[in-house]
Amino acid sequence: MTVNNWSPSISKADGPLYLAIADALSVDIASGRLPGGFRLPPQRTLADQLGIDFTTVSRAYAEARKRGLVEGRVGQGTYVRMRRPSGSQATVTGVVDMSMNLPPRFDDPDLAARMWDGIAELQAGDGLGLLMRYQEAGGTLRDRAAGAMWLALRLGDIGPGRLMVCPGAQGALLALLGALAAPGETICAEALTYPGLLAVAEHLRIGVTGVAMDAEGLIPEAFEETCRKRAPKLLYCTPTLHNPTTTTLSQARRERIVAIARQHDVLIVEDDAYGALPLNPVATFAALAPEITYHIAGLAKCLAPALRVAYVVVPQERTVAHLAGAIRATAGMASPLTASLATRWIETGVAQSVLAAIRVEATQRQAIASQLLPSSLVQANAEGFHVWLKLPSDWNRSDFAARLRSAGIGVVTSDAFSVSGPAPEAVRLGLGAAPNQASLAASLETVADLLGQQSTMSSMVV
Repeated sequence: MTVNNWSPSISKADGPLYLAIADALSVDIASGRLPGGFRLPPQRTLADQLGIDFTTVSRAYAEARKRGLVEGRVGQGTYVRMRRPSGSQATVTGVVDMSMNLPPRFDDPDLAARMWDGIAELQAGDGLGLLMRYQEAGGTLRDRAAGAMWLALRLGDIGPGRLMVCPGAQGALLALLGALAAPGETICAEALTYPGLLAVAEHLRIGVTGVAMDAEGLIPEAFEETCRKRAPKLLYCTPTLHNPTTTTLSQARRERIVAIARQHDVLIVEDDAYGALPLNPVATFAALAPEITYHIAGLAKCLAPALRVAYVVVPQERTVAHLAGAIRATAGMASPLTASLATRWIETGVAQSVLAAIRVEATQRQAIASQLLPSSLVQANAEGFHVWLKLPSDWNRSDFAARLRSAGIGVVTSDAFSVSGPAPEAVRLGLGAAPNQASLAASLETVADLLGQQSTMSSMVV
C-alpha cells in the first residue's frame, strides 16, 4: 500500500467530517487494512482527494492522534502507530523476578499513547531548543511550579520558591546528605531502611544508626533515646508505605516524632517515594514541621521509573542556593528533557491519569497476593505494590531466596535493608515487576508452594 492510495469513504450524513475521517481510520486499522507503520497521505493531499477543507483533515489527524491511532514524525509525515501486545495478550505462563519494586504495568493502550504523545508535544513545542541547552541546577520556574502543583494535595500551597527539581530521588538524596552531614557524622534511620540510603551514606562516609520499629513503624521512644545517646544530624525515614515493611506511620506517631526532633534540634529527611499512592494520605512531616523537614518526592514509583525526576521541598527559600550547589557538584542538573516531560504530564492531566491507573492495578495485585499467600506471614498495604513476607520458623531467608532463584523468581532478603544488628527472617516481594496479573499469580503460587514445604524437604544434596 503506497502513501497515496488510502481514502476513507465518508459522507456528511456521518456527522462532523473530521470525526468521520477519524472513525474510518480506526475501522481500517482494526480490520488490518492499514498496518502499523503505514504512512498516511499528507493532509493537503487527502483534502484534495476528498474535496474538503485542509483544516478538516488537520482536525481529523489530530483526533486520530488523540485516540492513539497515529503518530506524527517531524519532516516525515503521519504514520499508523505500531501496536504492541498489551499485558493481557502477552504470554503469561512464566514466573518473574520480583526483586525490583516497580509500579505495576497497567493495561490501557489509550493512556500509554497519551504518555508518548507528551514527547511528541515537546518536540512540536520547544523542539531542538530543549535538547540543546543546559538549565539551572534546581530546574526552571515552570518545572518547579509544576512540581508544586503535583505536591499541593499533600503539602499545601508551597509555591515554587522552596522546591527544587532533582535528577531522581537517589540524586536528591546524594545532594541532601552531602549538604547536611559531614564525613564522620551520624544520621539515623529506621532499623530497616531503603538500601539506597545506606549506599549514599557509605559513599559519603557518614554513619547510620538504626531506630527500632514495631508493627506500626518507627517507635518514637526509640528515636528519642537515639537522639539523647547519639545526637544525630538528621532522621531519614519513609513514613508512608515504608520500604520494605509496608507500614504507614499514624499521625499521632508523626506528631510525636516531630516534637522529639524539635526538642533535640534534629532535621527530618522525608522520603515520600510512595506518598502519592494513598487516596487519603496521613499528613506529611513537611506539612507538620516545614521548618525542619526536607521532603523528597520522586516520580519513579507513582508515574514511571524511567522518569528520573524528583521534587525536593526545603524548609526555607534561602536554603535553595545551598542545595543547588550540591546538585551542581554531584549531578549538574536534572535532565531538561525528562523534567519538561514530567511538567507536560502534570499540566495536561496525564500524570493524574497514570497515577489513578497504577492505584487500580496495585490494588488488584494486592488482592491476588492476599488470596495466594498465607495471611499470617504477610505484611502488606492494599494501596502499595510490595509485600513483606515473614518466613516460617523452619526457613531461613538465604535458603528461601536461593530456592526461589532456582525457580526463576528473584526476591530481596532483609539483609539489604538492615541498618545494624541481626536481620529478621523475611523477604520483600515486588508485585509490580510482573508484566501482567496472570504472570504475578503464577509466581506467587510458586512462592506459596515453597512456603508449604519444610526447608529440608525442598533441598537436594548429591
